Amino acid sequence: MFRLVLFLYDFFATVCFILFYPFVAIARLHTGKDTNTRRIKLGLFKNPELGQRVIMFHAVSVGEVLSLEKLIKKTKETFNDYKIVLTTGTKTGQELAHKKYSDIADFITYFPFDFPFAVNNFLNKINPSIVLIAETELWPDFAIQCKKRNIPTAIINGRISDNSFPSYKLLKPFFSAVLNLYSKIYTQSEIDNQRFISLGNNPVNTEVMANLKFDIDKVPSDIDLHKNTSKVIIAGSTHSGENEIVIDVFNKLKNIHKDLKFIIAPRHLERIPEIENILKSFNYNIGYRSKGNDFTNSDIIILDTLGELKKCYAQCDIAFIGGSFNSTGGHNPLEATIYNVPTITGPNIKNFRDIYGILIRENASKLVKSKEDLFECINTLLTNNEELTDMSKSCESIFESQKGALDFVINKIKELLGVDE
Repeated sequence: MFRLVLFLYDFFATVCFILFYPFVAIARLHTGKDTNTRRIKLGLFKNPELGQRVIMFHAVSVGEVLSLEKLIKKTKETFNDYKIVLTTGTKTGQELAHKKYSDIADFITYFPFDFPFAVNNFLNKINPSIVLIAETELWPDFAIQCKKRNIPTAIINGRISDNSFPSYKLLKPFFSAVLNLYSKIYTQSEIDNQRFISLGNNPVNTEVMANLKFDIDKVPSDIDLHKNTSKVIIAGSTHSGENEIVIDVFNKLKNIHKDLKFIIAPRHLERIPEIENILKSFNYNIGYRSKGNDFTNSDIIILDTLGELKKCYAQCDIAFIGGSFNSTGGHNPLEATIYNVPTITGPNIKNFRDIYGILIRENASKLVKSKEDLFECINTLLTNNEELTDMSKSCESIFESQKGALDFVINKIKELLGVDE
């Protein structure tokens, strides 16, 4: 049954590609978009000549690329006689991969289209010793071809979301066949582990590893803003349109909580004049981090320096994480959570949906849908100190429960490669 399902997928994937790709190519050629990217995804790129020892990572987009940072660095240190290859599926993921890993990875490229011609071209040139795929990127033909070549292929940080699980169950015969092509599946949680097993994956090959994204370190904070007994709210990584929202919310909160302080940290420093213009209508004492101002004489501090946002989170009681009231898709809330600071996000969290899923479920974060909701949420936390304390404790306990994912994966790579300790 498994072989029949996979044969049919292979056959139809190839037929569909042959039938529809020419039309897509013509349309893309007309618009001038990503011609070279398509060639790369067909496996038509220059042979990088990596040798016989290659560890390949695949991260589909921005969130997955970020989640692999410590693992890729640790892998480079541990397996220094292996070449590192990193692939992505999206343009934004590719751009970030080159930005973050150009000095670490030996080759960065796109993941191939999932049909035999492209996959085999890719594997012939990369020749990986092992493939590690972040989260739940299931590409049947890629898995088929790796299995034929005896290349160990593992899913790491594996997960199946609440929204996706019902769809997976409807197609259980297909996904059961695909999942059993993978050598190992290492999941973020016991819930994810049971979901993979319920879809037909062999329990022997499925194991809980915790979540790589939580394997981060505190940045020692040498900042002292002299907050004393004041409560401090921070709006981190705000974008255009969000600055108006968070400043208006702070102004309303300030009328109720007289001693309240505020830090605003725009994602892009060129937004600072925009923030200053918004604040002109309010009678606040404004300080600037670049000038060494603190809360002794300031109600609001504008973080106009680079590389200090994480340190400022350590000075706060509540954090709003920006990029979530527009189309950006949010920013990483764990930079605040690591300091036991509860986070609040707007509705658009596509880049960190899995992290927020855990944080919200464990009462370490809250999602709001409007400016009014944001005001009500922060006001409740400022009024009810017990609830704020509970959320802070939840932040701490989450990191305790997620420890060890990095070392877990490194040890599993050794096992799959047959490398001695």
